[in-house]
Amino acid sequence: MPRLFIFGLGYTARFIAARFERRGWEVISTGSEGTLAFDDAGNVRMALADADHVLSSVPPGREGRGEPLDPVLDLYADALKGRALSYLSSTGVYGDTGGAWVDESAPIGTGRRTARAEADAAWQALGARVYRLPGIYGPGRSIFERLAEGRAHRIDLPGQVFSRVHVEDIAAGVLAGIAAPGGAYNLADDLPCAQNRLVEEACRLTGTRPPLLQSLEQANLSPMAQAFYAENRRVTNGKAKAVLGWRPRYPTYVEGLRALRATTSPAVASTAPAPASSDQR
Repeated sequence: MPRLFIFGLGYTARFIAARFERRGWEVISTGSEGTLAFDDAGNVRMALADADHVLSSVPPGREGRGEPLDPVLDLYADALKGRALSYLSSTGVYGDTGGAWVDESAPIGTGRRTARAEADAAWQALGARVYRLPGIYGPGRSIFERLAEGRAHRIDLPGQVFSRVHVEDIAAGVLAGIAAPGGAYNLADDLPCAQNRLVEEACRLTGTRPPLLQSLEQANLSPMAQAFYAENRRVTNGKAKAVLGWRPRYPTYVEGLRALRATTSPAVASTAPAPASSDQR
């Protein structure tokens, strides 16, 4: 039985683990829901030695707080050399492109996520398959929940677009890339679009009134949410399709939202402005 070791069994990694388990893999992991403690170095190293593939979904350390660039590499880089590796990165490494399309050949490290860009490069230096992910949505983490909680917004920013990806398509992409060459791969759907279109489609599916159109100032967003709107880009997935043979099951937000709506029926109770601490991601 092949073994997958996962650093950080969070939301996305759980879907990846389930996909691998359905293919007959044994999964060992760290994290609050994992099988090992991250700092249990002896057992972690033993498990790494027996793993056929290693995936990290652990984000980089926070800049300015004295944290390591990448906690996994800080503790276990020596045990990862020469191993088959995957790393979940972010399309935020590309920074703002003014809405232009961006692929894996574009420079990184010019945006707000410089620590992520450095970690991305460090994993590539080890030969990892680095999956750059845009806004992630899926069961229990979608616009439907934000509508139900009154945290959804429509922001008046003409020309602003984002890429996104369904969490099940991420899991399929990582599995498809298990024997692929190392390097960066964008896993994004086929239709970048304005966040407002996503909100309006979710409202149509639930039969509710869309939130009022607001400026960024009127929305009173958290600093994290404001940073989300500070960058504007379209992410192409051509390399993942060509090299991995990956095809998203949910090629646009329309298919993704319809599938989520078919399996969940959130009670959309409010479209009031979100509190200042809301997180649009």
